[in-house]
Amino acid sequence: MDSVDCVPAVKAIKRHSLVALFVASTTLAGPAQGFELFGIQFFGSEAEDAADAVIADPRTYTLTFETGAEGEVDGALRGASNLWGDRDEPASGVAGLLAKARGDYARMTGALYNLGYYGGAISILVGGREASSIPPDATLPEPVDIVVTVNPGPQFTFGALRIANRAPGPVPPHDEAEPPEEIGFVTGGVARATIVAQAEQRLVEAWRQLGYPKAAIASRDVVADHPSRTLEVSITVDPGAYAAVGPIGVQGTERMDPEFIVRQTGLVPGAETDPDDLDLARERLTRLGVFRSLRIEAAEAVPASGLLPYQIIVQEQALRRFGIGASYGTLDGLGVEGYWLHRNLFGQAERLRLDARVAGISWPIETEEFDYAFGGTFTKPGIFTPDTDLVASISADRSVLPLYTENSVQGRVGIEQLFTDTISGGVGVQFQHSYFEDDETFGNRTFTTAGLYGRGVFDSRDSDLDPTEGFYIEGTIDPLYEFEYENTLVRATLEGRTYFGFGEDDNIVLAARVRAGALAGPSLSEIPPDLLFFAGGGGSVRGYAYRSIGVDDGMGNVTGGRYLLEGSLEARMRFNDQFGGVAFLDGGYVAADTFPDLEELKLGAGVGIRYYTALGPLRLDLALPLNKGEDDPDYALYVGIGQSF
Repeated sequence: MDSVDCVPAVKAIKRHSLVALFVASTTLAGPAQGFELFGIQFFGSEAEDAADAVIADPRTYTLTFETGAEGEVDGALRGASNLWGDRDEPASGVAGLLAKARGDYARMTGALYNLGYYGGAISILVGGREASSIPPDATLPEPVDIVVTVNPGPQFTFGALRIANRAPGPVPPHDEAEPPEEIGFVTGGVARATIVAQAEQRLVEAWRQLGYPKAAIASRDVVADHPSRTLEVSITVDPGAYAAVGPIGVQGTERMDPEFIVRQTGLVPGAETDPDDLDLARERLTRLGVFRSLRIEAAEAVPASGLLPYQIIVQEQALRRFGIGASYGTLDGLGVEGYWLHRNLFGQAERLRLDARVAGISWPIETEEFDYAFGGTFTKPGIFTPDTDLVASISADRSVLPLYTENSVQGRVGIEQLFTDTISGGVGVQFQHSYFEDDETFGNRTFTTAGLYGRGVFDSRDSDLDPTEGFYIEGTIDPLYEFEYENTLVRATLEGRTYFGFGEDDNIVLAARVRAGALAGPSLSEIPPDLLFFAGGGGSVRGYAYRSIGVDDGMGNVTGGRYLLEGSLEARMRFNDQFGGVAFLDGGYVAADTFPDLEELKLGAGVGIRYYTALGPLRLDLALPLNKGEDDPDYALYVGIGQSF
């Protein structure tokens, strides 16, 4: 049987030197591009074979696939083979079939190299002949028999490893780059091909962290020694010139203030160049929400002054946008909401957002039972630092609840600070004036409150709408003074969420949420009802009406309480790209004067369906109250977008 060797034959010599085996970009400005080992491409795009693009007569084949291996090696070879992956699909003519077969030599050889196998052999027989020797215009039977046979050979390990011009150390923690040894670039480690490319990236990154932005790989020499089954690697790094941040220009602005863009990056002319600073600058500009695209480019070479110029190239988005949404629950009715947004009021990414909502829509239509809300929020980014925003909001709403009807107007002014990628917070002042009518427990009342607010968030989730891993922790505190009854109140909440993904592509996710709240102040009759705690509804305890879980006032009515404890458990399974399912258990309790006991929780359980879209999963949940009260429903349906938490 003829065979095609994965590497050049070495019968006449014991070693062969592979100089400049890596035909790759030496700038390493990002992930390795066009990285090749023994002529096998591991990164970057490959041009599609012209024969594959030709639409011709369909040609089928029967496939025998023998790898001589198990586990990881067998799986990698089958995953790399187009013949195996497309075995149930016809090829486009004889030329397309042969192109697919010939391409498998390189694809499977690359899979072997990535696992450290450099002495293997691959045979692909098409109709009894080696595919590499068959001309494209050959005549083949239909269907044709194809036999793929692979002999992986021995696995190689790294032998001698030599690095010239390695970045000096030790360095400050913020300038540390991960050493190549951490990924297995050590003598005796499995000689995976991609480890060499990753080692080069880390060696270059170490110099760039020290202020050498043009560091690159000057040369590389790779020697495969087949008798000892080792791969020897020599890498030389060219650090280039040391540089500081030079002049920064802006290109492509239409309405944005170029000076503000430069200031918002946080880059300081004269400071040492640092790739982390450039990454942070891109993130800050992206957060402004005004650019369709942006990039930060350095000059091609460091000038004699040592000050490296940068150019920020942007394309602005449309000034205005709007959106609409809806939610539905069998207990709470239909809710419709919309917003209008201006992204750039005065040229420094100032945002004005107007929101409106109508809820509680049910049949028969009774407009006097509707809930209304309207408000606006103004955001001025970069108020003190690039990561500090000034936020001012004002809103008015009317809420019709079983116990009372609330009419209120409220406002806030404060600052929001992003401390790190995962930690943020806000602090400011707030006021609210409310009128509560038809309150069956305490009668009509008016409240006016003013005070401070504070909020802190830790968020390591991988997504806001459909997280599969990470944690979310939020704490709030609101010290207030109420003027009508002359009382001081302090309200605080703490909520935590966590997500754990399992299975292939995290298609199974276990999610949990717990929330607690407490309010210190006067008697319940002198506390604004909207500051008291309630539970129940689609975002709380499903299976119960919105704000239906509270404190019995002794007259059969439910009022709010001082203490809240609620939580949820969900098991989420994604069946395919479009559909998924959920099973959940919710619980919640509200107390008047003491923190709730766990055995007194109101429990609801159910199942749901998810339909996944680009905007997030559409949600349909069916919930049943497990310890149903006299006024509680038999079931509840909820429809919305995004996971429940």
